[in-house]
Amino acid sequence: MFVDRDRLAATPARETALDCVEAGVAAARPAAVVDDRVALDGDLLRVDDAEYDLTSHDEVVVLGGGKAAGQVAAALEAVLGDRIADGAVVTDDPVETERVDVLAGDHPVPSEQGVESTRTVRELAAAAEEDTLVLAVVTGGASALLPAPTADLDLAALRGSTRDLLDAGAEIDAVNAVRKHCSALKGGRLAAQAAPATVVGLLFSDVVGDDPAVVGSGPTAPDDTTFADAVAVLDRYDLDSPVRDHLERGVDGDLSETPGSGAAVFDRVENHVLANAWTALDAARERAEERGYEALVLSSRVRGEARESATTHVAVAEEVATTGTPVEPPAVLLSGGETTVTVRGDGEGGPNQEFALSAALDLDADVAVASVDTDGRDGSTDAAGGLVDASTVSDDAAARDALADNDAYSFLDAAGALVRTGRTGTNVNDLRVFVVE
Repeated sequence: MFVDRDRLAATPARETALDCVEAGVAAARPAAVVDDRVALDGDLLRVDDAEYDLTSHDEVVVLGGGKAAGQVAAALEAVLGDRIADGAVVTDDPVETERVDVLAGDHPVPSEQGVESTRTVRELAAAAEEDTLVLAVVTGGASALLPAPTADLDLAALRGSTRDLLDAGAEIDAVNAVRKHCSALKGGRLAAQAAPATVVGLLFSDVVGDDPAVVGSGPTAPDDTTFADAVAVLDRYDLDSPVRDHLERGVDGDLSETPGSGAAVFDRVENHVLANAWTALDAARERAEERGYEALVLSSRVRGEARESATTHVAVAEEVATTGTPVEPPAVLLSGGETTVTVRGDGEGGPNQEFALSAALDLDADVAVASVDTDGRDGSTDAAGGLVDASTVSDDAAARDALADNDAYSFLDAAGALVRTGRTGTNVNDLRVFVVE
């Protein structure tokens, strides 16, 4: 899984950190998740505790998008085979499939090819009839990979607004409030287009709290945000966004709101979160215990500025090392969630790299830290994140300069501390591992 693993695993603590990351990512891969959570028993399709009688439906259609959508489609084909009549998913991680078209899109900034691919998904949704069973695959990254600008917006406006919000360090709920009100698909509108078909949402959550309305901007979930909420997001971050005029038209009542709770289009919609941060955290915790460590999950909901979150995590690790509280060393501390970066410099990196570099500035000996994005791409870089210990930073001033310029990538690369995995085929957000020997 890891590029140059032997070099990265230079100490027992670093090896343990890599092992925990590897176990977490493996557990969250669609093939493992679908095998565990989806089953076909005769004519009954079981998803978690729900059952769907396939004899009540003339056809099964798979549609959706996200970084792991192609892998999920392939896993569904392994379960359902020729029961799947048609399908299309949009992803930036293509795989070979037999019955579901895997179409290309781009992340984190939406592209023209994503618009064209999404049009196919929307056409399949619109063609669904009352006796169609739609399996709607929504995984992390779907917001960018399924772009469908409303009639009065173009792709350039979507790109500009997305870039502005990400650079401002906006949290995902705020970003999605804007995205939903600029899209013909997000905010429950995919479910509306598929009505009156039965829609079963199969979600791989990469958001804190696993709210179906937030995962992938909620194409199959009610949206209780409004145009006014979206405008308030732009005001909060003081953004002169290219979509502001569109959103203000919605506030004035010139545009229809997204369907909210209680809307009839959701009468035949059920959403299932098949995998989330806990999927990876549980597997990582089990691996740590197998290696003889006390393991503690601090939280699956970590958020906020990456470098500040790192300082807090280091403080907990120091407490473990010096007082044995809240667990006795040797110990592994784990967390998931999604931190953000407010971009002020011209460097390269991502939240996990900033987290790792910030942590490295304060680490004592015998502590190793891995911080990765489970999809294998941290920000827009080719690295999943970083693996650091007390030896990573030999020049504090240079490390702080790199953080000030948002250039964690260059510093960690020079220090041999970048973790590269390639695309992992899943996405359940960030996974952080602190190993205290």
